[in-house]
Amino acid sequence: MDFTQPKPAAALCGVVSADGKIAYPPGVKEITDKITTDEMIKRLKMVVKTFMDMDQDSEDEKQQYLPLALHLASEFFLRNPNKDVRLLVACCLADIFRIYAPEAPYTSHDKLKNLAWVKSYNICFELEDCNEIFIQLFRTLFSVINNSHNKKVQMHMLDLMSSIIMEGDGVTQELLDSILINLIPAHKNLNKQSFDLAKVLLKRTVQTIEACIANFFNQVLVLGRSSVSDLSEHVFDLIQELFAIDPHLLLSVMPQLEFKLKSNDGEERLAVVRLLAKLFGSKDSDLATQNRPLWQCFLGRFNDIHVPVRLESVKFASHCLMNHPDLAKDLTEYLKVRSHDPEEAIRHDVIVTIITAAKRDLTLVNDQLLGFVRERTLDKRWRVRKEAMMGLAQLYKKYCLHGEAGKEAAEKVSWIKDKLLHIYYQNSIDDKLLVEKIFAQYLVPHNLETEERMKCLYYLYASLDPNAVKALNEMWKCQNMLRSHVRELLDLHKQPTSEANCSAMFGKLMTIAKNLPDPGKAQDFVKKFNQVLGDDEKLRSQLELLISPTCSCKQADICVREIARKLANPKQPTNPFLEMVKFLLERIAPVHIDSEAISALVKLMNKSIEGTADDEEEGVSPDSAIRSGLELLKVLSFTHPTSFHSAETYESLLQCLRMEDDKVAEAAIQIFRNTGHKIETDLPQIRSTLIPILHQKAKRGTPHQAKQAVHCIHAIFSNKEVQLAQIFEPLSRSLNADVPEQLITPLVSLGHISMLAPDQFASPMKSVVANFIVKDLLMNDRSTGEKNGKLWSPDEEVSPEVLAKVQAIKLLVRWLLGMKNNQSKSANSTLRLLSAMLVSEGDLTEQKRISKSDMSRLRLAAGSAIMKLAQEPCYHEIITPEQFQLCALVINDECYQVRQIFAQKLHKALVKLLLPLEYMAIFALCAKDPVKERRAHARQCLLKNISIRREYIKQNPIATEKLLSLLPEYVVPYMIHLLAHDPDFTRSQDVDQLRDIKECLWFMLEVLMTKNENNSHAFMKKMAENIKLTRDAQSPDESKTNEKLYTVCDVALCVINSKSALCNADSPKDPVLPMKFFTQPEKDFCNDKSYISEETRVLLLTGKPKPTGVLGTVNKPLSATGRKPYVRSAGTETGSNINANSELSPSAGSRSREQSSEASETGVSENEENPVRIISVTPVKNIDTVKNKEINSDQPTQGNISSDRGKKRIVAAAGAENIQQKPDEIVDESGPPAPSKPRRGRRPKSESQGNATKNDDLNKPTSKGRKRAAGSQESPGGLEASNAKAPKLQDGAKKATPAERQIDLQR
Repeated sequence: MDFTQPKPAAALCGVVSADGKIAYPPGVKEITDKITTDEMIKRLKMVVKTFMDMDQDSEDEKQQYLPLALHLASEFFLRNPNKDVRLLVACCLADIFRIYAPEAPYTSHDKLKNLAWVKSYNICFELEDCNEIFIQLFRTLFSVINNSHNKKVQMHMLDLMSSIIMEGDGVTQELLDSILINLIPAHKNLNKQSFDLAKVLLKRTVQTIEACIANFFNQVLVLGRSSVSDLSEHVFDLIQELFAIDPHLLLSVMPQLEFKLKSNDGEERLAVVRLLAKLFGSKDSDLATQNRPLWQCFLGRFNDIHVPVRLESVKFASHCLMNHPDLAKDLTEYLKVRSHDPEEAIRHDVIVTIITAAKRDLTLVNDQLLGFVRERTLDKRWRVRKEAMMGLAQLYKKYCLHGEAGKEAAEKVSWIKDKLLHIYYQNSIDDKLLVEKIFAQYLVPHNLETEERMKCLYYLYASLDPNAVKALNEMWKCQNMLRSHVRELLDLHKQPTSEANCSAMFGKLMTIAKNLPDPGKAQDFVKKFNQVLGDDEKLRSQLELLISPTCSCKQADICVREIARKLANPKQPTNPFLEMVKFLLERIAPVHIDSEAISALVKLMNKSIEGTADDEEEGVSPDSAIRSGLELLKVLSFTHPTSFHSAETYESLLQCLRMEDDKVAEAAIQIFRNTGHKIETDLPQIRSTLIPILHQKAKRGTPHQAKQAVHCIHAIFSNKEVQLAQIFEPLSRSLNADVPEQLITPLVSLGHISMLAPDQFASPMKSVVANFIVKDLLMNDRSTGEKNGKLWSPDEEVSPEVLAKVQAIKLLVRWLLGMKNNQSKSANSTLRLLSAMLVSEGDLTEQKRISKSDMSRLRLAAGSAIMKLAQEPCYHEIITPEQFQLCALVINDECYQVRQIFAQKLHKALVKLLLPLEYMAIFALCAKDPVKERRAHARQCLLKNISIRREYIKQNPIATEKLLSLLPEYVVPYMIHLLAHDPDFTRSQDVDQLRDIKECLWFMLEVLMTKNENNSHAFMKKMAENIKLTRDAQSPDESKTNEKLYTVCDVALCVINSKSALCNADSPKDPVLPMKFFTQPEKDFCNDKSYISEETRVLLLTGKPKPTGVLGTVNKPLSATGRKPYVRSAGTETGSNINANSELSPSAGSRSREQSSEASETGVSENEENPVRIISVTPVKNIDTVKNKEINSDQPTQGNISSDRGKKRIVAAAGAENIQQKPDEIVDESGPPAPSKPRRGRRPKSESQGNATKNDDLNKPTSKGRKRAAGSQESPGGLEASNAKAPKLQDGAKKATPAERQIDLQR
């Protein structure tokens, strides 16, 4: 920059004043270059005093002395060789800037340039009060700068201020404040130019000013001296702005922030966390990589004790994930912990954080982070669950449905659809409703065009996992059921008003309310809606149209909008009543499926069959697409049967019937069965084509196809008797037991025909049953089973003969269920046959030609058959207690699959209220199951059954007349009787056996005693007391039998008393005991005897130390591969099932079962809270087998069950005659040979208990089983023992080895 030499002051006067006259303060003569330096200094001092005394309000003086101010800014004074002159002029100028602010006294930027260039103010460093001059100067410059100044003016200001900062000895706090104040948000917003000026100034002087800034923050942050500056309260705002300007300004400040992060004051930590979140999260920040200690310290705040701090940390994570994907790994572990935070708001924000980042870009979140969201879909709080579910749904729609990020991204979140549908299994109605909403809006958006919507549904259904498919099917089923409830409600509106009508309507309204959120409030809204329906006929007609089978999706949309419009209230923006009605309408409206949609689905399936569909592009094989497409149509045929009625649809289904895929054909038949009611009248051509196909499937199709074909003929044809006869007669004549492969389908068809048309076929079937089913098929073993020791084989490995026998048993049941009477005593004979099957463990002929896995199949079939017959009242009455007990013992079978399938069948029948209440008592025996999953399943079944029965009683007041068969508490007497006849309960004073009885009792009582509804605890206690006043109806005169019954009662009373303090209240009513199991109480009979001693009572509740085993091995547990050795703690030496401290805790039993070891590698008893390993001393090599064999605990258990469970017991003499039947009492005048000794349905204790081996194919934990010890099923000893008769059991017991005796001690 070129500067001219100083000009004379006289020459400058004309520049600064138009008339050349300069006004001086009184007493001050003219100041020019003509006077001496001393005189000039004298006059300048007087001018300085004048300007110092002047204030900003003196407008006249400001105008008067403006020429003088301009005169003093001339080069003559600013570059005067005398430093005193320059100093006095600088003082004058400082005051001039003060006086004239905010207006600039110098209109020409040349004056400012001169000030900056000659660094006139630098001479002020020699003054004592120079700092005040500089502060005033800086404040003036920051206040006067504005938009009208060009860049040169701003540059001169910067030059002036930066020279003062860089050439001084340091920057004082006041001067620093004058700069920093412009960074505070309030000032920044008022004067953007001053902020920009300060920003550039700080950047230019970073090296000099950084130390001053560090000192300021040190004073405030570390030493807590907030008085050092008026800006102390803005330190965090300043740090943020300074970091944005230049991170180097804060090099020394960052460690101070780390110190503040560890402050004891939660609010202070919160402020620092907010600040650092902005610093770390800003887009261009590399602070996390540059300052790792601070970053790690900041991450620690995710675990802060102060909730707002954790919340702020979680919120930061979203910005960090989006702006710094490289830090996702660091954040993942901390977000994992916070996703389990006790605070609902924090868990919620974790989900928001992850979903927000994932919606921006899926690559920003790893699978682990998405896994956290997945977990939270099962959160205990609805708000969290909802956020997680909606977030995942949005991701699915964005990346899978719209494919916004390609196939790789779609694959990454493909699991979402399954997970969301799985939530439909939850009990909460809110969860179910949200899943329905998500399905309609995100998985298969209902606003798509029909073809696009059905394509979306078609491929979604094909790609779902089996559980998700079941959930989706259940969803449609629930919606259809609700539609039917609304339809029935509308039908009630059409009937004349009556008390019965009002009562029925009320019941229907309560049912509908249960299907809406917050059923309590929903009841009021549904009642109000019902009133509106009664008053508004047009509204009723709209609703009828909405739920009519012919309603299209478009019509449904119009109806919903119309009904909502009628109910809306403009004066009430938030209308809870309207919201509830919308929920109802959304559930019942057919928004996806109508006739057009079914046609589109059928066309898609036809394309898959022809190979022209884009199945591969959608990630589905053509075969899978066809099969799942038919399954989808099958499900929809239940819920929307009318939509299928078109020739085009049925033609396509006929094409599917001709396909080789058995599943496809089966589904097609079922669709015809569900939808074809009008085929005979409306579509004769379809009928003529369909009949021969159905006949062929009934005769030579698969068993499932045969069943569906028979049912289809029965459902859709008017001449069904003729059609069924054309199938029955040839099949019944061609039965041949020598070719079992060709028997299975005919047996299925014959069974279903006799069940559907008993009047026509019951009599001809009797001869088939007598001459062929029993005599020729069941009573003969034509083939020899494979002796591989397996307890279960896959379906494809089961011999055809056994499959035929299983179907023969089912045929017997179907035949009886069709007849629904026992006039011919056929049911008695059948029940004896089934009982004999269970007693002989599946080997009815006892020729030992059948394999163990086939025996398991037959035991399951026999037990299931008895249970099926019990669902018919006329047969339930003739089932004897002994037969019931045999059936019950199937749930303790040695084979895992038998226990599993039997329990599922039992639950399914109980939950539909098809089985009598006594069958619920069978679940008590599940306490003895060695596998934790089976015990857990049984407990869930009990909870479900009990809740359903209680709900049914509430909803159906008429049911109070049948309380004996419905009230869950009435299961107690059945359970007590069943346990009293448990084959394992042989000695009424044996503490270990009593402990098992107590476990079984508590397994049931724990669920029953969760709530003390209507003083139920006292009611159950009263029942147990009343049983002691009766006798066992099964053996009323046997003292030992009665003693066992009373002993079980005392154990039950002991448990009830110890678990409930409310049981001593008066019972609300006197319980009624079932006459089938208990005699009438005798008038003068009093039974106040205690059948368990006080010592036994204490041992049952608190446990006892186990006797020391041989060589003390019990207390020296073996370790096994992949399993930590069990270490007995001092407080749990007793090995009890109930912890000593949990005597009064109702949940103690539950905890003890849940915490019990799974024994997946070694022989740990699963029924004990503190498991003891059952270790055999000899032979040693078998211990190594246990130790070194890897066991897959995910596979089902088979026969490896502990020593005291599941033994083949001798039946009490009183009941023997019910099992030992003569052959001529069977239907066909022949029957199985009576066993030499009648036996129960459990296996004998194996003599090879030391051989702790397992099944080859299904390796489940060995321990606590019902049927056999932990002996090998593969070793010859194990096989020999398994087929031993009862007398051999007694002989074997006498010769027990020391190792076996030791195991007995551990029972």
